[in-house]
Amino acid sequence: MQIKPRRHLLDIWQAVARHSFPGGEWDWGEWGGQSSVADAERLLCLLYPTTEIPAFRLDDPDTTQEDVQQALRKAGSRLDIPAHLVTAVAEFMRMHTGDDKRPTFAGGYYFGTRDKAEEATEEQRQVGVVDSFSMSITLCLATLGFLKVYETKTRRSDIKEAVAELRQATSTRLTAAMVSLLRSFVVNAFDPDASQGRALCELLGQGRLSQRQVLSKFQQRFRALRAALIESIHLGIDVEESLKDENQLFECGWAWSLVQDAPEIETTEPVGPQPEGIADPMPHLYFTVVALDGIQDLFSDRTLTLGLLNTEQQRLAEALRLRWELTQQYWSGIARFDADRWPLEDIPWRTTGQKLESEYFSLSVAAILVHDLMRRRATDDDLTRTVGVMERLAERGRITSRMTRDDPMVHELHTAGVTLPLQGSERIGPALQWSMNDFSAQLLKRTIQLCTLSRNLASHDGLLRLAEDVFDHMWRRRIRDGEGVGLWDSVQHAYPEAEIRKRRVPVSWSITERVTEVMVQADAMYRQPPIRHRELTELARALLSESAHLLGNEQMEPMPTDAGRHGMQLRNMEVKLRRARGLVEVQPGTAYALALDVLGQLDSLARAREAADRGV
Repeated sequence: MQIKPRRHLLDIWQAVARHSFPGGEWDWGEWGGQSSVADAERLLCLLYPTTEIPAFRLDDPDTTQEDVQQALRKAGSRLDIPAHLVTAVAEFMRMHTGDDKRPTFAGGYYFGTRDKAEEATEEQRQVGVVDSFSMSITLCLATLGFLKVYETKTRRSDIKEAVAELRQATSTRLTAAMVSLLRSFVVNAFDPDASQGRALCELLGQGRLSQRQVLSKFQQRFRALRAALIESIHLGIDVEESLKDENQLFECGWAWSLVQDAPEIETTEPVGPQPEGIADPMPHLYFTVVALDGIQDLFSDRTLTLGLLNTEQQRLAEALRLRWELTQQYWSGIARFDADRWPLEDIPWRTTGQKLESEYFSLSVAAILVHDLMRRRATDDDLTRTVGVMERLAERGRITSRMTRDDPMVHELHTAGVTLPLQGSERIGPALQWSMNDFSAQLLKRTIQLCTLSRNLASHDGLLRLAEDVFDHMWRRRIRDGEGVGLWDSVQHAYPEAEIRKRRVPVSWSITERVTEVMVQADAMYRQPPIRHRELTELARALLSESAHLLGNEQMEPMPTDAGRHGMQLRNMEVKLRRARGLVEVQPGTAYALALDVLGQLDSLARAREAADRGV
């Protein structure tokens, strides 16, 4: 199925408007306010495209395009829509602010318990989670950019007051989310003979390298990174001493929540008292990927151009950027530890801390590798091998291959999902877990990112075909009846033979938001110049040279009886050749076609003249 970002985004927006504006105004419904993660994802389904794609702008009612207005007609007129969005985001800020005026980042019903006979306590449901910290950064930046334009376009005094109040609340939440991400970052050092050390050595050695060889190679590969962590980040005395010992292995990334005993971050912003952390100091692959996704928005071109961060937020963003870069370098190095056979290519990936293995974790490591490839100049070999990993994950995840009878992959990756124990949660109640059932959406997202990055024709074409296959799978999973029609997630429609239990929450805003994000990325991909082919460029230049020469000859011939028509024909050829010359470096195929068309017309004129000379 071809990915058509504009058409598919309009379909998604129509479904969101139908679901969230049942009476013409925003309605949170039964599940609104029960998870800051889900509520942020829901708002981003509208705010992310409108702030990233000019054709979908809603902040200036005078420029709202007709098909966009038609898709959102349930939300009101072009003047009503931005006002309703301001109201919805303001309600979100109020719902997720505590009595002490401190922004809250509750995981809510996204938390599950490992023992199904027990229920999470209210205190546990209110615990902040990295998913919410990261989503809040993206939501707050989108909101600030939206408000910056909209406040100059509206004349209503009540809206102007609401915008000013919302801007302050949004800025405060943004700072609180950044502070929380800093306090959730962790470096975990351990002995090679400890259970975690043995697991990492087995992962990196792949049965071909001894523990001693792995340790020696680890020391060499990560010596500079180890020094950067020690010198640049305050990690605590115990962790720093362990890191200084090169015989110690280590991991870095983000825990699932604020880390226990994490020091408070000094800030001049009014974020209120910083809560105590409960998470064990152990990085999780899933939450590391989520954090990286949000942090990169802090230094996007849009954020910098619009000046969305104040001075204090810029300082915090630089601290996060340092952790963002070091984390990508670490996991990219782990994924490609052995040049002959990457550990990433040994699917499924085995985590060292939680002792779990799944294709989902392979996808998480691949996602960090994609981040790193986008940050630096990727080689063709890196891209080719990463494409191979993505294709294998799609096949193993039963997206591009058929499911077998009682196929466990459908349950493990798409319905129940991979469950991640949240170490430390048992300090305040039953042991909690986090479920990830967005394998397909994440695979589509990373495939499109790689496709945008790739400038190799073979890799690009392979990635685009894979993206279209995964998107076809995702589009079949839209809800077809009941609440949330046109949204996600109805796994049953992709796997009609599987036994799938009905979802407790009708709409998965997590998957809906990720598909929306993919459409924004696909729009950016299509707006890039096409990949240049050197041989095609040379051919286009040769055709242009011949066309220009023959056109000059034609202009030297005597004018025929229909001089007006002939002159117009020659001028059209001149225009085509002028355009072809302008395109030959960026669109050689188009330049080739234009020059070929001119050559065809010139040949027709030459044949007509020859026939006339022979008296035919």
